[in-house]
Amino acid sequence: MKRHFYLVCGWLSLALGAIGAFLPLLPTVPFVILAAFCFARSSPQLEAWLVEHPTFGHHILAWREKGAISRKGKIAASVMFAASIVLAALLSPWPWVMVPVIAAAVTGTWIWTRPEE
Repeated sequence: MKRHFYLVCGWLSLALGAIGAFLPLLPTVPFVILAAFCFARSSPQLEAWLVEHPTFGHHILAWREKGAISRKGKIAASVMFAASIVLAALLSPWPWVMVPVIAAAVTGTWIWTRPEE
């Protein structure tokens, strides 16, 4: 039962990561790292596929080994936060415009305090 739970969570995380590739405020790599965590507990084949993936594998290993996020990843996250804030400023009424600002402040601070690979 627990194995199936982790398998479903892994696929859900991977789907959210795929969606995050197109939506500015939703990150991709953290969901892929979460998917690898879930697959490690449910499907060694899927975990190996993610860890060996040419795009995401090194991010997963850097996170597992050092809790590290690349400088490029930090900059990309900051750019996406800025895009989300601009979109919210143009399209959202007050006080909803503050949601991406608060998310960027909290999450961005956490991201920039992580070590770099």
